[in-house]
Amino acid sequence: MRPIETRYARSGDVRIAYQVIGQGSFDLVFVPGFISNLDLHWEDEGYSRLLKRLSAFSRLILFDKRGTGLSDRVDTHHLPSLETRMDDVRAVMDATGSGRAAILGASEGAPMAMLFAATYPERTRALVLYGGYAHFHKWVMPPERLEAFIETAETSWGTGATLPNFAPGRVDDTHFTQWWARFERLSASPTAATALARMNAGIDVRDMLGTINVPTYLIHRRNDARVDPDASRFLARKIPGARLVEISGRDHPIWTGDVDHVADLIEEFLTGEPAVADVERVLAALLVTRIYDTARLGDRLWSERSLRFQENWRMLVGRHGGRVAGTHGELMISRFDGPARAVRCAALLREAAQEIGVASAQGVHVGEIEVRGPPTGLTARVTMQLAAHAERGHILCSRLVADLAAGSGLHFTDAGRISLDELEEPMALAQVTAEQHLEPACRPKPRPAEPATLTARESEVVSLIADGKSNAAIAAELDLSEHTVKRHVANILLKLDLPSRAAAAAFSARHAGPDGP
Repeated sequence: MRPIETRYARSGDVRIAYQVIGQGSFDLVFVPGFISNLDLHWEDEGYSRLLKRLSAFSRLILFDKRGTGLSDRVDTHHLPSLETRMDDVRAVMDATGSGRAAILGASEGAPMAMLFAATYPERTRALVLYGGYAHFHKWVMPPERLEAFIETAETSWGTGATLPNFAPGRVDDTHFTQWWARFERLSASPTAATALARMNAGIDVRDMLGTINVPTYLIHRRNDARVDPDASRFLARKIPGARLVEISGRDHPIWTGDVDHVADLIEEFLTGEPAVADVERVLAALLVTRIYDTARLGDRLWSERSLRFQENWRMLVGRHGGRVAGTHGELMISRFDGPARAVRCAALLREAAQEIGVASAQGVHVGEIEVRGPPTGLTARVTMQLAAHAERGHILCSRLVADLAAGSGLHFTDAGRISLDELEEPMALAQVTAEQHLEPACRPKPRPAEPATLTARESEVVSLIADGKSNAAIAAELDLSEHTVKRHVANILLKLDLPSRAAAAAFSARHAGPDGP
């Protein structure tokens, strides 16, 4: 992607920084949350992914609100009203030649977006609100919590100390916490941050919700750490004709969690068509390996052993038919065509780490990933979290891995369940064990002799898989979301104890009757 040009619009005496990307058939104005920085957004994987997805079907207009990022700061002694800040949207639209646009308001940007839609209905094509609210103290922070937040900002701003308030699920992600600290520093000074917090505390747009007369779509995470989900439920009741969808997750920022799912929902609402996957996806087993120094070796010795282990990692991954997929901080990511290969490679990597004199912990999971580029998305994030939760010398797998590796000679013990932010239900876990005389605690589900164990919908899906159709094509034919089809595919593979879509297609062909499977 070519460098994004930043320009400035004048809103009264204040200059508002903005960017425009994409060449879609309609304009989409993104009103950001608490803080933002147009340049820094592109440095985070999740944020850049979201912006690229949105700009694939629209002409996307981005801006930093007054007081944040590249825009002018505000007078902390004379804080602007919400109406003044809302008018910045109009100024940016005028500067970009946008007569009418869909408005996407995220978090603190949602009240601005609602006020704009009520004030300028002729310039509002549609309204999308993510994690929004109408009254700050009721649904975000009561006064006493706000004061504690402001005290933290005044003393620790720029260190990433506010991250637990927004994305508690990412506090153990070293790379993201470092980016968040820069995000704080480059989006606002401590003084500006506290001024923004006090401005947001005055937000109350409950009385004008009934005057919004444009198509409105609400998205909210069920366990949102910052904004109570009841906030969007209230909006859905008060905004005429508004639709609400609640999705899984705890982390609040729109660019965290399952970004593709959020983008899919927005695209389908604004275009009337289901999102079309822009890249090919395949089912794969991911292995995430991390090593760490428990013996306090010193920088030089640790560096030598770390490099030596990485050489062994590349060699062993290749020997087991896998592919080195890159690194993410201290994590080493590799992908395999099947879970058994990933687990066997993990076992040898554990031995290699012991011989070199470093500690290791590994996670293995199976799911869909993009064919091109490094693994991203839900499957990669879940596998990274498994590696983070694994203890020293352990190989922690999802139960799905243990079930799919049945008959491979590998052995597993039950490792309980774990709640992950982006999954609706706790994930069942298994641990690889070296004791070959033990029977696996995670016994595979018996392979069904007939496809009757599948639901009627799953039987339809497996039949279409056999016809060679992609998830997107299946979703279109059955009038489902692509996300739902992915869930059906995963359930089919698990029920039939099959390693891949190709195997499911073969199974369907073998069991097809005169009228199909």
